[in-house]
Amino acid sequence: MAVTMAEITKLRHLTSAGLMDCKKALAETNGDIEAAVEILRKKGQAVAAKREDREASEGCVLAKNEGNFAAIVALKCETDFVAKNAGFVALTEKILDAAVANRVQSLDALKALELEGRAIEALIVEEIGKTGEKMEIGAYEWIEAPSVTSYNHLGNKLSTIAGFNLENVDYQIGRDVAMQIASMNPVAVDRASVPADVVESEIKVAIEKTKEEQVKKAVEAALKKAGINPNLVDTEDHIESNITKGWLTAEEADKARAIKEETATAKAANLPEAMIQNIANGRLNKFYKESCLMEQEFIKDGSLTIGQYLSQAKEGLVAVAFKRVNLNQD
Repeated sequence: MAVTMAEITKLRHLTSAGLMDCKKALAETNGDIEAAVEILRKKGQAVAAKREDREASEGCVLAKNEGNFAAIVALKCETDFVAKNAGFVALTEKILDAAVANRVQSLDALKALELEGRAIEALIVEEIGKTGEKMEIGAYEWIEAPSVTSYNHLGNKLSTIAGFNLENVDYQIGRDVAMQIASMNPVAVDRASVPADVVESEIKVAIEKTKEEQVKKAVEAALKKAGINPNLVDTEDHIESNITKGWLTAEEADKARAIKEETATAKAANLPEAMIQNIANGRLNKFYKESCLMEQEFIKDGSLTIGQYLSQAKEGLVAVAFKRVNLNQD
């Protein structure tokens, strides 16, 4: 039977599929709208299967808070063109609204959540059928606290949420902190919240860097004492280059190499552990100040830390949690 434009229009309204796809589905089902809808859904699943090996590196990230609950959803796709599509952004908003309304607390629970009578995962498959691109929920984060806030950066690629220990936190205070998180990308709320493996790694790096600096200082002092410019012999490439240029003789180069090796070995074997540990602890302290939200310099007022800003805003107020999702490279 012939397919009418009215039937095609109705099917497009129900599925948002392309005109020719709707026409073919209706022709295949002899005008049965419900059967045609099912065919287009299966087509979406087929497209999804074909796209499994593709990389979904673009997408839309949105955050929302309601009451004492806040969440972030990142719906990913393959191209920025689709990421900016109104339908794709609207689907992200629908998923986020459902997550917040149901206070969803895991990615798996979100995928299984029903929206418009179907699991969210099924809705995403349908959207794949419309665009032909791989799509997936790339990230889901949530916070529950006495007060929460959310922030969406321009472009829908970066969102943050934050939680506080007291109720009724002023909107602007919360927004300032959420923007701080977006801008400065802290590792943890405070020192106590920094993962133990991160602290261990930072102190290890700090100790090694401190030792290297002490050895380097000793080598440079020994070279200068011998009348050799340390900058001419800091690397083997520089030594060879400077010999070629006539700035260094082969004898001076050999002498420099010997001084460097002997001094470095002697200094490394006699580094004062207490001094090394003190300097390393200072480096770790600097890491805390740069990476812990409550200790970070407030981006809107460099004379305050975030902790001081919150304390001034409301006595006893502190941040207790935050989440940050960014599709772009930090």
